[in-house]
Amino acid sequence: HLGGLEPCQLCIWQRWPHVATALLAVIALGLPGPAAALAMGLAGAAALAGAGLAGFHVGVEQHWWAGLAACEGGPSAKTVAELRERLLNAAPARCDEVAWSFLGLSMAAWNGLLSLALAGLAAGAAGRTIRAGRSEAV
Repeated sequence: HLGGLEPCQLCIWQRWPHVATALLAVIALGLPGPAAALAMGLAGAAALAGAGLAGFHVGVEQHWWAGLAACEGGPSAKTVAELRERLLNAAPARCDEVAWSFLGLSMAAWNGLLSLALAGLAAGAAGRTIRAGRSEAV
């Protein structure tokens, strides 16, 4: 983990839109015009989903709203054996605590800004692909 920081559940979930964005962008490189534009549009949508998830996470960190049950980080065992196992293992990171910040923004906030930038790049690439296809058709 980066800098020894244990990721919370929302941090882990925020990785999936990045994976989808990257995969769709790479796939778009091998596709013809309209299909490439569609793939880049989907990559942009995945990045926007990541930005939305990051925004939700920032709200949880700032205590604007409650997090999900998966974010609580404390033991929630149903049996004594399960409770013992959870207590012996390190508690997962909490989603409502800022573990790292830079220039006053948490890692979730930086992730949201990165996701918005990726969405903009994907939209721009899709638009350029569409315009290039129109100019070739004329």
